[in-house]
Amino acid sequence: MTPSFEETLDHTFSRPELLREALTHRSALPGRGRRHGSNERLEFIGDRVLGLIMAEWLAERFPREHEGELGRRLAFLVSQPVLAGVAETIGLAVSLSVSDGEARAGVKRRATVLADALEATLGALYLDGGLDVARRFVRRAWDSAMIIQADPPKDPKTTLQEWAQKRGKDLPAYTVTERSGPPHAPAFAVTVTVGELSGTGTAGTKRAAEQLAAEALLGRIST
Repeated sequence: MTPSFEETLDHTFSRPELLREALTHRSALPGRGRRHGSNERLEFIGDRVLGLIMAEWLAERFPREHEGELGRRLAFLVSQPVLAGVAETIGLAVSLSVSDGEARAGVKRRATVLADALEATLGALYLDGGLDVARRFVRRAWDSAMIIQADPPKDPKTTLQEWAQKRGKDLPAYTVTERSGPPHAPAFAVTVTVGELSGTGTAGTKRAAEQLAAEALLGRIST
């Protein structure tokens, strides 16, 4: 692994194979299964580590908030769009290994791939350096996302529904308009409509695409 990315993570790996695994998309591996040696196991670990570190940080930062408020903040901070944004900020895609075909298809730009690789990287940091190393990275990389939360956020779908109800409009209707990509890395395009207004989002799951579509429509409403 290139020293420059270790510098970005602020950690020199004693087991560099962990970081290589974290940055290996299964498409880069030979064979049909393409699972052993990919970043999927580390992603599983990193997801849990991130949840723990975020819960600890939120409880420390917002000592007067109740579980529901903290839960909404947590859901936002570990959401796919936020993870993908963090991954882009630290330049993770440059170090991510994918097959030539997937690279040409633009898989490195997909939010789901970036988010998964970021969680895997966090899993590698935890296994190599422990919780303190992982915590230091999270608090640095997610600092701006944490700061922008003046109030506990609502997810975009809830916000859009409340906006429509307050104005006596029909409830938002979500439709999958396109499905693309290989089975192991699908991409769903979803369009949401409220009356004559609409917004579209694309993500690796229908739920995430719905949230992005709602977010896009809310952006139109607020401009």
